[in-house]
Amino acid sequence: MPEVATGTTYFGGKGAEFTERTLELAKRRAEELGIRSVVVASTRGDTGIKAAELFEGYNLIVVTHCTGFQAPDAQELLPENRRAIEGKGAKILTMTHAFAGVSRAVRRKWDTAQLGDIIAGVLRIFGEGMKVVVEIALMAADAGLIRTDEEIVAIAGSGGGADTAVVIKPANAQDLFDLRVSEIICKPRQP
Repeated sequence: MPEVATGTTYFGGKGAEFTERTLELAKRRAEELGIRSVVVASTRGDTGIKAAELFEGYNLIVVTHCTGFQAPDAQELLPENRRAIEGKGAKILTMTHAFAGVSRAVRRKWDTAQLGDIIAGVLRIFGEGMKVVVEIALMAADAGLIRTDEEIVAIAGSGGGADTAVVIKPANAQDLFDLRVSEIICKPRQP
């Protein structure tokens, strides 16, 4: 493959204030590469709505926190945001987090790190959003909503909104080490 001239945008901070710019950069890169599948993390649905508006006509998957993440039986995605996202043709994925699952139960019960915690911690070296883009790509692949033989764009944030976007060749969680981050479109610059 010949060398490809691209640039990474580094934000001077992190968080929701970078959402619109992150989505714009992600859409531009998806168009340049002919990518039609996009996965975006959204807890309450605000980022999901913005993505659904911008990526209308794409295979857009909005990945939420699993039900019970904050409290038993509680879903953080607001019902009105769910309706708005689905109304734009996007899919919503709510499932166990790829790096958590029963490992989180062991950590909570016996206060000891599990393999998923370690993998998540290593990915956080590159920023919280980098951990999340990998995790949501695994989750969407496991749900059968994206293919593992085609690149996608994955978008996430660092605790609110979106500030990280990458091009990823996804994998199923059981094949984590086959996943490839092909390009970093944007992310917060780590001081």
